Amino acid sequence: MPRRGTIKKKKLKPDHAYNSRLISQFVNAVMMGGKKSVAEKIIYGSMETIKEKSKEDPLKTYEKAMANVRPFLETKSRRVGGATYQVPLEVRDSRATSLAIRWIIRYAKSRPGRSMIDKMANEILDAANNRGGSVKKKEDTHKMAEANRAFAHYRW
Repeated sequence: MPRRGTIKKKKLKPDHAYNSRLISQFVNAVMMGGKKSVAEKIIYGSMETIKEKSKEDPLKTYEKAMANVRPFLETKSRRVGGATYQVPLEVRDSRATSLAIRWIIRYAKSRPGRSMIDKMANEILDAANNRGGSVKKKEDTHKMAEANRAFAHYRW
């Protein structure tokens, strides 16, 4: 916690191709080593692939995929007495979005395939259709929170 007041969250500028803050955040998450142009090539290339495969607006497909992957509940470890409990908590909107982006990128990287563009496009299409690794991760997170519902009274 800072001693001199609260830290203001910076507003992210929308990207130049789709005019979307969500795509801009996605590009920043894909970026490694400060190579933003490479990250943009991957994202915009995957959007073109999505456009060819699904024959619909790639931005709507991406937003649908994000909506399918965003978690509503998660568990956090809380130490009470001598025991550690997994306490279910609701996820803030900003955290849910960043978790969804992280999961899509992680499962796109782990897919078999030739290029990152194809892997990313396939993961986004799968997430939009409620299947794929990132959607399974969300379901596992929700199952974990549901299983530990008895410890909900420990949240603070």
